[in-house]
Amino acid sequence: MKKYLYILLIAFISMVVWEPVAAKSKKRRARARVHAVAKHRKAKKRGKTKTAKIVAKPAEPRYDANGNEVNPYLQCEDTCSHVHGIDLSHYQGQVFWETVGENTKMAYVYLKATEGGDRIDSYFERNIELAHRYGLKVGSYHFFRPKTDLERQLRNFMTQCLPGEQDLIPMIDVETDANMPQKAFRDSLMKFLYLVEVAYRQKPLVYTFRNFYNKHLQGLIDQYPLMIAMYTDQEPVLADGRDITMWQYTAKGRIVGVSGYVDKSRFLGRHELREIRFRH
Repeated sequence: MKKYLYILLIAFISMVVWEPVAAKSKKRRARARVHAVAKHRKAKKRGKTKTAKIVAKPAEPRYDANGNEVNPYLQCEDTCSHVHGIDLSHYQGQVFWETVGENTKMAYVYLKATEGGDRIDSYFERNIELAHRYGLKVGSYHFFRPKTDLERQLRNFMTQCLPGEQDLIPMIDVETDANMPQKAFRDSLMKFLYLVEVAYRQKPLVYTFRNFYNKHLQGLIDQYPLMIAMYTDQEPVLADGRDITMWQYTAKGRIVGVSGYVDKSRFLGRHELREIRFRH
């Protein structure tokens, strides 16, 4: 009975918070777009606009174990027979999305939206708008802070991760226990995942590292799809044998259109992109 009442309470909170938060965020983004257009038109009248030329920085040469140079434009480090994707945040700086969108070997991108209770990724709005413009399947993720108020974190995420802009289910990045006791950390995470599930009416994807999972998460998140980060040549295997949906296999990938390194991932086994589609 208590669990049922709790579900009703969270659903009510989501309804009360969601509409004004989403509306406010949409208005803010719309104002920003209008302001940008107006600024461009004024500059054009003054003759101060220039045609932007998109020039992607070439990837540095890479070599295999035999010393043979690997084509950096191949776009996938292990093999191009899998369904690949990347995740991005402000760390990558300005991304040339027109160039990235032309990469037929990349099927999806996860963008960092928020962290904790008040941090918003400074490139998120630009990234999600341009990623959609150039035809990519997009999802948003939140960096979880276990000691930060859970409802505050949810509200922060909801201001950016708007359902109408999502192609993929929300992803929760779990990398730290903040030195909390094991039980307290696990309780905090499960409550937050539940809040996200109720708010978006679907289970989020959980991202974490293999060693972190083995130490903290075994048997805890079996009902949630899982992306495991492990940067080796061998596919990851978890201590409890848990099925893995996606594998982030490198943090030093290269892709034309992004300067510097980028995280790359792919699906494992028979898992497919349709499994993480956002249900509208």
